This record gives sequence, structure tokens and C-alpha cells, in this order.
Amino acid sequence: MTTATEIKLNEYPQRRLLNDEAHARPFEPATTPGQVSYIAYLNRNVSAEQERWLVGELCAWFRAAPPEPGQVHFSVNLGPLRFKWARHSEFSSFTFSRHGESMVPFAGNVLERLPPDWLAQLPGNVLLATHAVLLAEAELPVPLEEIGARYFDGNDLIGARIGEGSGTACTDFRIHADGFSRYLVIDHSMGRRQAGRMLQRLLEIDTYRMLAFLALPVAKSISPELTDADRELAELTTAMSSARQDDEPALLDRLTKLAARIESALSLTDYRFSAAHAYHELVRRRVGELRELRIQGVQPFHEFVERRLGPAMETCESVARRQRVLAARVARASSLLRTRVDITHEKQNQALLESMDKRAHLQLRLQETVEGLSVAAITYYTVGLVGYAAKGLKSAGVYVNPELATGIAIPVVALLVALGLRRMRKALMHEA
Repeated sequence: MTTATEIKLNEYPQRRLLNDEAHARPFEPATTPGQVSYIAYLNRNVSAEQERWLVGELCAWFRAAPPEPGQVHFSVNLGPLRFKWARHSEFSSFTFSRHGESMVPFAGNVLERLPPDWLAQLPGNVLLATHAVLLAEAELPVPLEEIGARYFDGNDLIGARIGEGSGTACTDFRIHADGFSRYLVIDHSMGRRQAGRMLQRLLEIDTYRMLAFLALPVAKSISPELTDADRELAELTTAMSSARQDDEPALLDRLTKLAARIESALSLTDYRFSAAHAYHELVRRRVGELRELRIQGVQPFHEFVERRLGPAMETCESVARRQRVLAARVARASSLLRTRVDITHEKQNQALLESMDKRAHLQLRLQETVEGLSVAAITYYTVGLVGYAAKGLKSAGVYVNPELATGIAIPVVALLVALGLRRMRKALMHEA
């Protein structure tokens, strides 16, 4: 019987890498009570090597093993806290957590245990910074109705029962005086893994929401340019209808420059709008994974996303669609004008060909006339030579009538000269 250890598989070279990708960024279990501080920043100006060095500095402070070369996600226990680093396509995140200790919500945070000045070394472009507190229902110091006034500066809350009632999550999606936003998660019956999953989903909702919003300033900034381009296109299409032949090259040049401007704008914004659409879908998916149950009088997460993020994404999609439509209109106008220019050139070429044909015909008539004159001239001189030859023979004693010889030579010489010139013309035409 063959055992499993004896089986040799010819594996696809990246099989294990692809399989491990599904486990690359696992959820961190969370024990109630607990605190989490989360920072996400755009990593466009920092390399993975620089981030690994920064993480290594933190690990050295707590005498923990640093990430290995090539790693882009890493988690480790740092004594009093747990640390997680993850690098994504255009952002990176640091998560600091501490669990099992009772605390007053938002009176302190995990970041206070970090080495001095380490946070100051973080790259710029911080997009999201938030503190989350996980409490058991029995440890909540105030009733649910007073949470907004006590911990969120009286702001309107966004929240719901999550995990089909196993927990409650609240936030105001605002940046507070310390530069951080806040989440309060109340554990009714969640286990460690479910609590960790819910916390991560909440943080991902906020992260992807901010990443999706990156496209909104781009959409607003490009709208005036699209308006100007639309107005210029209208002017050009109106001018095309009454343009003279001499005006067409200038109009075509302006249309070409306009098309270049629009294509340049498309190349600069297409990625941002596409990314915003993808992030919006991720936000919707993460909100769905919360499995919300509405709390009376509190706006749930899905409603906030649809009312606040949805219109922004519709604006971006509208601008992107407007760009594509404008580019197509410019392309059609350019095609029409090029067709007019091509037709004009064809007419000019046709007139030129007709003129050349007339010149060739005149040249042929002239050539025929010249050939006739040439036959007469050559015949005249040749017959003259025949006459002189006949006179010479008569003087030599040979009976020859010079006048008769000359008269007989005229048609013979003329015919021979005409045939010779004709053969020469045919030979030249054949060679051409």
C-alpha cells in the first residue's frame, strides 16, 4: 500500500505561494476588554524596505524578532502590546492592540507604550488614525443612550448591533482633538475570533472609505477643465459647419490639441476613479459582513455609506463618464473634419491630374506637329542631297536627270523618314 509520504507531486511553481495568499493577512483575535490603535497612510513615497527598517526599530526597542527580508505583512507580540504591520498596493497600516485590561474608554491609548519619537518617524500622508475600545456590556460605564455625549463630544452616532446581535459598534466618523477618530465596540456574546474579525472589518470600512474619497477632490478639480473643453468643442463644431477650405487645417490643429488635453486628463485620473470604484465595493462588502441590526434612533453603517459615500462616488463616476463621452465626441469631430480635409485634398489631386492630362494631350499634339515638321525638314535636306548627288553623276558623264531624281526621291525619303520616326517613338514609349 502506498503511503502519503511516498507520493511525489509535480507541483506548479507558485502553488504554495498562491495557497498561502489566502492566509497572508489573518484576523487578529481580540479579547474583551481591549484597546486598539490603528494608523493607515499612503505609501507612495516610502518603500517596503524603509517600512521594514522602521518596524525593525520598533522590534529592537522591545527586543522582538524583526520582519524578514521580503515580508510585506508582519505581526508580533511586543510584551505589553500586540503589533501588526501590513503593506497594500497604495497604503500601509500599523495596528497596535492590548487586551485583557480594564480601562476607561479613550482615557488612554496603546500608543503611549511606544518608544519616544518612534511615531514621529512614520512617513507622511497619514490617511486614517483611530482608537477603538472593546468592552463587555457589563463594563460599559454609561447607558447606550449617553455614549454619544460621553465619548463622542455629543456628535451624531453611526452604529448598529453587529454579528446579528452579538455585539454593538458605535462611531461618529469624526477626527477628534487628538487627531484620531474613535470606535466603541460592546461585546455581548462575541468570541475572541469574532471580536477580532469585527474590529478589523470596522477599521477596513474606515480605511477603504477614506481611500475611495481620494477621488472626490480629483473629480472636483477636473470639472472646470471639462467644462472649458466642452465649450471649446462646441465652438469648433459650430465653426466646422461654415468653415472655408483655408480654415480647415487650423480647426483640425485645435481639435488635435483638444483631444490631447482630454487624453492627458484621462490618463491622470482613470486609475484614481477606477480605484475609488473598487474601494467603494470593498466598503459595501465589509458593511455587509457586519450583519447589522438597527438600533432605534441610530444611523446604521450601511445607511451612512449609502448617504455619504454613495453620492461622492456617483460624482466621480459622472466625471469619469463625462470624460469618456467628451473624448469620444472630440474623436468624432476630428474624424469628420479629417474626412472633409481628405475630400478637399482628393478634389485638388483630381484637378491636378486633369490639368496634367490636358498638358500631356497638348504635349502629344505638339510632339506630333514637331514630328511632321521634322519629317519635312529631314526630307528637304535629304532630297537636296539626292539632287546634288544626281547633278554630280550627270557631270561625271552618267545620264541622270537631276530634276526627275529629286522628284522621285521626295515621296520615298518622306515615307522612310516618317516610318523611322514612328518606330523611334514606339521604342521610346515601350522603354518608358
